[in-house]
Amino acid sequence: QVQLVESGGGLVQAGGSLRLSCAASGGSFSSYVMGWFRQVPGKEREFVADIRGSGGRIRYGDSVKGRFTISRDNAKNMVYLQMNSLKPEDTAVYSCAARSPELYVYKYWGQGTQVTVSS
Repeated sequence: QVQLVESGGGLVQAGGSLRLSCAASGGSFSSYVMGWFRQVPGKEREFVADIRGSGGRIRYGDSVKGRFTISRDNAKNMVYLQMNSLKPEDTAVYSCAARSPELYVYKYWGQGTQVTVSS
């Protein structure tokens, strides 16, 4: 069982930056693909970014490419999302998730952290 806890959300003005953190415990962290997702009430969950266990392959959703950076520290069981040039449409609850590399479905989810970008 893997437990995930996000932190770092908050209120920021448009054009600003935030860094989200996700602390993982349990399981074999370095083997998991770690992802960030976001969701606005009434809308489908949106893929933001993910990173392989080794950090060798990284993917981003189209809406955040060039502005967000995902990274991980396997020694600390942490994954991060650096968010720059934030826009009001980035406002959402951001959640981190973990999956085994051979699966396509994320099995473990954090509770989420609210990010609000004011215009």
